[in-house]
Amino acid sequence: MQHRIIVLGAGYTGASAAGRLAKRLHREDVAITLVNAEPDFVERVRMHQLAVGQDLKLRPFDEMFAGTGVELKLARVTGVDVDRKTVAVIDANAAEEGELGYDTLVYALGSGWNDQGVPGTAEHAHEVAGRPGALQLRERLARLGAGQSVVVVGGGLTGLEAATEIAEARPDLAVALAARGGLGDWLSPKGRRHVRKVFDKLGITVHEHSAVTAVEADRVATADGKAIPAAVTVWTTGFAVHPIAKATTLEATGTGQIVVDATMRSVSHPDVYAIGDAAMVMGPGDKPLRMSCASGVPTAWQAADAIAARLTGGKLPNVSPRYFNQCISLGRKEGVIQYVTADDRAVRAALTGRLAAVYKELVCKSAAWGVANPTLGMPSRRRRVVRERAQAASAV
Repeated sequence: MQHRIIVLGAGYTGASAAGRLAKRLHREDVAITLVNAEPDFVERVRMHQLAVGQDLKLRPFDEMFAGTGVELKLARVTGVDVDRKTVAVIDANAAEEGELGYDTLVYALGSGWNDQGVPGTAEHAHEVAGRPGALQLRERLARLGAGQSVVVVGGGLTGLEAATEIAEARPDLAVALAARGGLGDWLSPKGRRHVRKVFDKLGITVHEHSAVTAVEADRVATADGKAIPAAVTVWTTGFAVHPIAKATTLEATGTGQIVVDATMRSVSHPDVYAIGDAAMVMGPGDKPLRMSCASGVPTAWQAADAIAARLTGGKLPNVSPRYFNQCISLGRKEGVIQYVTADDRAVRAALTGRLAAVYKELVCKSAAWGVANPTLGMPSRRRRVVRERAQAASAV
């Protein structure tokens, strides 16, 4: 009897977990199924590049997981019954519904854009949290004529990257950024200075301390009474997790993140693991990890190693997640690598300029490479699943 492991979602975390499990375990003992709605891996950290017309390399899952034993199920998840241990899916053509049973579930459905409940956002704003949104924005930007205005709402990492990418690719447009706080105010003084220097060079207008309270078809309104012209509004004010977990009996936070222990195991359902943006993971300083690729991939490794250890009787992983830096691209030629403490607070040191842009590009490439090569950082010895333990775990 094979132990059935289902991984929901094939972003950075889900795909990394599936590949790492396949390397840890033997295929005659486990059946690993990766459920995803799209056949290709999406480099989410490059969606701002896709939005401005750059062509990204296709990374088909069939090629990435060839020979690993991971079975790809092209389907959209519509529900999870953690008490019956089943997942409801509808196939990629939306033609047939089905149900998948599991012994161990890895929940990695991630997150999408968060309109924060601001009026008009869902109707009028664009987002770059996923490929469909980035492609829609790409089409809309391509139709803009010279001199038309683009407003990026949100002063975080995604907002800085989107604004500079658009301004660099389309210098004929009037690009602006509206931020609730100051420009790059979480960065070190060196990092902030460089961000402002690049924004000035690209001609980006910055509206600091301007919380957006409404989005209209041709403008955004702010709490301080401004009406900022916007032929296109790009919304980058954070992420919201997929709503499916909140509809289950899993213990979850008010925002829908699944509460897990140090091994990414659900505190309420021991046969469920949650990783990436879908999980409430506590990091150094007892602070929740922020939603990001930097947080997600280590949680995927932790979950995969814990599952393998529990199935084989091995030693559970004991690696505390932490941060080292924040990598920000500012167009294709500039960047900031902000070094941080373990709990993600900026220190004085920062790498800026062209070298930082090269560094960020290497980080993006290595993240995609790591999905297809999940042995990175793993011991070379492969553990064999003990069938009796797998069968016992299946019966629990």
